[in-house]
Amino acid sequence: EVQLVESGGGLVQPGGSLRLSCAASGFIFSGYAMSWVRQPPGKGLEWVSGINSGGGTTNYRDSVKGRFTISRDNAKNTLYLQMNSLKPEDTAVYYCARGYGVAPRGQGTQVTVSS
Repeated sequence: EVQLVESGGGLVQPGGSLRLSCAASGFIFSGYAMSWVRQPPGKGLEWVSGINSGGGTTNYRDSVKGRFTISRDNAKNTLYLQMNSLKPEDTAVYYCARGYGVAPRGQGTQVTVSS
C-alpha cells in the first residue's frame, strides 16, 4: 500500500521559510518521480514542483521559481520542499504525490503565510 506522510507545515510570516518533508513507503521510492502539489483555500489542486527518480531533474511552476527547492533522499525514502521568501498566496494545503500527477498523494500539511 502506497503511503505518503507530509510534515513541516505551519504558520509563517511573509518572507519566512519552511521545509516540508514527505516520508514514503509501500513502493520503490527510488524508482518514481515525485511531486509537490497544493490546494489554496477555495481553489483546486495545483502542481507546484516535480523531481525525477534520481533527483537530477527538477521543475517548478512559474510562481515559485527561485523561491522553492525540491529535493529527495532516496536512501531515506523522503521528499523535501524548501520554501523561502514565502508569500500570502503560497497559503495552501501541500501534498506530496507519486509521479508528476496529483495521485496517489498524502493527507497534506497546512502552510499559512500571514502577518
